[in-house]
Amino acid sequence: MGKHSLRTDKTCLNCHHVVENRFCPNCGQENKETKESFHYLFFHTVEDLVHYDSGFWKTIKYLLFYPAKLTNEYIKGRRKMFVPPVKLYIFISFITFFILSILSSVNSHQEVPITANKTQQQITKDGKIRVAEAPKNTINIDTTNFSSGLEENNGEAGKWLNDKFRNVAKHAKDKDFVKKFYKTLFSTIPKALFIFMPLFAFVLWLFHNKKKWYYFDSGIFTIHYFSMILLSFTINALLSALFSKVFDSETADTLNGFMMMLLILWWVFYFFRSHSRFYKEKKWISRLKGICIMTINILFLLTTTLILIAYSALNVN
Repeated sequence: MGKHSLRTDKTCLNCHHVVENRFCPNCGQENKETKESFHYLFFHTVEDLVHYDSGFWKTIKYLLFYPAKLTNEYIKGRRKMFVPPVKLYIFISFITFFILSILSSVNSHQEVPITANKTQQQITKDGKIRVAEAPKNTINIDTTNFSSGLEENNGEAGKWLNDKFRNVAKHAKDKDFVKKFYKTLFSTIPKALFIFMPLFAFVLWLFHNKKKWYYFDSGIFTIHYFSMILLSFTINALLSALFSKVFDSETADTLNGFMMMLLILWWVFYFFRSHSRFYKEKKWISRLKGICIMTINILFLLTTTLILIAYSALNVN
């Protein structure tokens, strides 16, 4: 990737000091031309992030294999050698959903289309051929009575829900309804995570000494934990795609199920270990608090998931 040409004007655009060479001696900004293509901006950002001097690979190593170490280093003020938490989460989140969208697109193109005829021939035990009607590949939802009741009893809110249910009933008859539903659900997951993460951090904050631990500390812990979940999930998805290519479907499904089970166990172990190391409490107190925190957050997660599914179904288009 080539560098941009330098400006003929030697006045720094950032602090207005004189720039003798390439970089401003006062603020360090490069005195280059300001017009940049999106291609240059994207790859320049990635290069800055994963450059060997940025601490990116060290951050990833600590994030995946050393529970709470990255968070402890950040809270202690050792921040220059690691990628900032928010920047790290945004980058991992982008990579995760970008890769998952590619894998989903590849899998959908590899699926063999099934054409359902109105009738199918079936051979009975006595050797006779019986013509049977094949099931339709559609979803039938009758919301007439329910929708009218909503509109009559709940005014404007009922009318809004009525319109949404009619929209669901209309699109449910479409053979691509399930595909559209999953597409809407997938696009809503990042929003749901941004809603769920502050709740997760808030529950952590409630269970610890408010004078010693601020909400900020629990927030950093949460960002690192969710970054680890997204990154490990992405690695698992790539391995699953590899297994599907190398092995037969039955073996690949077995390996993928085993990998997913190990991954979930790692997430649980990682939380309890990082919680104990970060908050530095007695083991039995840390375990007890961890169980309570995980239970409450699982309830929050289930609620968020149900709301997400309902939202996705109501907004299929």
